[in-house]
Amino acid sequence: MTVTIQLSDEQAAALQAKAAAQGLSLEKWLQSLVQQEIQPQTGSIVDEMRSLRARVKPDPEGWTTRDYVNYGRRS
Repeated sequence: MTVTIQLSDEQAAALQAKAAAQGLSLEKWLQSLVQQEIQPQTGSIVDEMRSLRARVKPDPEGWTTRDYVNYGRRS
């Protein structure tokens, strides 16, 4: 099924920017939003955390969370 939605240029640009911020095309980003809305909410917190981690990009410097916490602390 194909659905057409009428949006203003400003709305389309805002959605495009949100998709780009997650490294996705607008189409893929909208599909992921729809999938999140229609999938059953019976998943565990572990499943939710895995889903969130899958969308997180690695740190460009290769730092871990622990590295950031310890940065600037005295040994």
